[in-house]
This record gives sequence, structure tokens and C-alpha cells, in this order.
Amino acid sequence: MSSGVDSSVAAGIYAKKYKNVRGIYMANWSQTAKCTERDWNDVQKVCHDLKIPCERVNFEKEYWNDVFQPMLNMYEKGLTPNPDTGCNKYVKFGCMIDHLTAKFPRDKKWWLVTGHYARVMLHQPSGQYHLLRAYSKDKDQSYYLSSIPQEALSRVLMPIGHYVKPDVRELAKELNLHVSSKPDSQGLCFVSQEQNSFRDFLNDYIEPNPGNIVTEDGKVWGKHQGLWHATIGQKSSISMPQGDPQYKGVWFVSEKNFETNELVIVRGRDNPKLYKQEVNVDDFQWMNSDNSDSSSEITFQYRSLQTPIKVESMARKGANYTIKLAEKVRALAPGQNVVLYRGNQVLGSGVIGKAM
Repeated sequence: MSSGVDSSVAAGIYAKKYKNVRGIYMANWSQTAKCTERDWNDVQKVCHDLKIPCERVNFEKEYWNDVFQPMLNMYEKGLTPNPDTGCNKYVKFGCMIDHLTAKFPRDKKWWLVTGHYARVMLHQPSGQYHLLRAYSKDKDQSYYLSSIPQEALSRVLMPIGHYVKPDVRELAKELNLHVSSKPDSQGLCFVSQEQNSFRDFLNDYIEPNPGNIVTEDGKVWGKHQGLWHATIGQKSSISMPQGDPQYKGVWFVSEKNFETNELVIVRGRDNPKLYKQEVNVDDFQWMNSDNSDSSSEITFQYRSLQTPIKVESMARKGANYTIKLAEKVRALAPGQNVVLYRGNQVLGSGVIGKAM
């Protein structure tokens, strides 16, 4: 339970039906952070109202080692990581499953209920559990859940994935939960509380590494404080000379050169250099049986909630794949999480190594 309306309603749905439901809250950041204590207080109140016990567990060390530090390492290299994906894989459905397995060693009939907008369903022909998009397409979180271990799926229940948000809030009111009108969380609570932006937050953990901001002709236009300060496809922070026809217009980041520590910028939001059609995907993991024999009907996402992109072809080399898309897409960035789908089913995920 995170203290939000979704996980609270998920708890309420099962508490109404079963007598042995209990809440569990993960504290994955500083145990004294204001947001940690605020959320824990909300969880306790919800559990009190639902008349179920609740437990608090601490995975701060695991979050730091398996999610946060690897994220910092990727940012330092100019990559674009997704910590939410890592947190789900290693902590929420890694450490938590391990904790519950150890807590109930003789009881095989336990399940972890979460408030995520996704669905876990049994595929009867294969006997495997599949991860599917949520019924509510504008809230779907399957992208962020795409790398959770297959063995965890048989232990997970995601009732909220079968609802839309207005219905969830209505259920919260029917259950008389005080969080029924609580706003949806946005990102990491300890960042929004302590910093003005995520980059300001990262400044406390990554040493500045200044380098040049250049155009493709090699001309230097300014300095950056570290490659992680920019994202592929974003508007450049440099004010270009609008009186010069060669450089007039709005410029965007098209490349991060780790070897030279340079940011390369190009003119125009729709500049062809910002569009790629082929990607090398590293460490791809299939969620169920290997689907690599055919790319038919497979779609590709490199952001959550985006319109899926049709896959034209896939070539495998070990755990890595070269994927060609049916169309060119904007701002593919090394380090981004890639998720493949067939219809609503999550097939697997990996990380962009290179975009061509």
C-alpha cells in the first residue's frame, strides 16, 4: 500500500471479501523523510478504517543498490534510464516477493495485491501468467511493469487494472476512505518535496562534468554541466543568433557524445536527425516463452502511454536485438526502456543501446 487511492481501494476490495487480508507498506527512501512518514500515516488510517492489520518494511538499502545507484551511473554516461522500471523489477516485485516468501514459508496460498493499472491473467493453453495493459488506456502502467520476474506474476493480483479512474474514486467513497480525493502521485515524493526539479535533485549526487554544446559543423555555442542535464529531443538551452540565417530558429538536442563529452544540437523540432527507424536493444528479456520467431503483430513502445509503433523486423544476436520499425520515430535515446507488445499483452523489455 502506497497511501494512494488506487492501492487503498485494492485493499478495500479484498478486505470486504476475505478475513485474512493485511496491508504492507514499503519505505524505500530515507526513513525520516517527510513524505515517508506522511504516506505511512495515511496507510495506517486506511487499514484502521478497513479493519485490517498493516506492516511496514524497509527496502532502502536494496533500492539504493539495485535502482538508485545504477540510475546515477547511467545518467553520468549520458544515458536516459527509467528508475520506475528498475524499482518494480528489483524492489516491489523482487524484494517484496522474497520477503513474503520468507514470511510464509509453509503457506503457498498467498498473493500480493497491488494498485497498479495493469492486468495479470492466466493463459490457459500454456498455463503461463501474462501481463496485459490495463482496461483504462490513459492510466495503463504495463510499460513500467514490463521487466518484473515471470515467477512473480503467479503471486500478483491487480484488480485496479480492470477499472477506470473515476470508478476507483467512486469505490473509495463507497468504502469511506479518507484518501478518496487524494491527488495522484507525480514521480518520486522525496524529489518534489526537497527540490524544484529532478535535475536539481541529481545535482546532489552527480559531480558536474562540463563540456561543449556544438552544432554539426563543429562550432561551439556554449557549455553544459553534464550530459545528464539534457535529453535527446529536448529544446536546447542555448540562445542562437536570430539575425544569422544559418543559425536562426529553435534548436534541439540530437546527440550526446560520451567520448568527447559534447551535446550536439540541430535546428527545428522536426529535423530529420531527430528521427530514427532502427534500434539496437540490449539485454532483452521475454516475459513468457520466446516470441522471437516472428515480428508479426508486434508493437514497440519507448515511452509509457504512447501510440504503439509497428515492428517491421527483428534480428537476434544473443540477448540483444536489432529492431526495425515500420516508421521513423522522434527522440529515441540510449538507456530508454523498450517494451514489445502483441495486442494488449506485454511480450518483454530491454534497453536501447543505439538508435540508427
